[in-house]
Amino acid sequence: MSDPKAYTVGWICAITTEYVAAQVFLDEKHDGPDYLPQHSKSDYTLGRIGRHNVIIAVLPLGEYGPSSAARVAEDMMHCFPNFRIGLMVGIDGCAPSPKHDIRPGDIVGQSFHPTGFLNQPPTILRAAVNGLKAHYELEGHQL
Repeated sequence: MSDPKAYTVGWICAITTEYVAAQVFLDEKHDGPDYLPQHSKSDYTLGRIGRHNVIIAVLPLGEYGPSSAARVAEDMMHCFPNFRIGLMVGIDGCAPSPKHDIRPGDIVGQSFHPTGFLNQPPTILRAAVNGLKAHYELEGHQL
């Protein structure tokens, strides 16, 4: 069993498909936590990506949106005391219309345009992203 204190990064998925895809990114999958508080209502997959121990959780079936994600993040904070960075990563929703029938999974040939966010990521994460951008500008990348 895994020590809940060893995990610092949380990844929240809205739907099962995202939850499955997130688990594929794990370099190593860990056993479930040694102990979870009785009030915990989330399903967790634990593992390692690079040198980071990661908690992956999925929203309850049929519950979507920022309120549900906030509840899962709060639960994660109570269950994993050293949880410091939370990410919600996924395929996003869609808004098909008679003129534009765009759905998740469609390939879009344009750049993405963020429409909003709940809060700024932690400073350390934003600094790391800027460091990666500088590295790729100097050295290139293999993507």
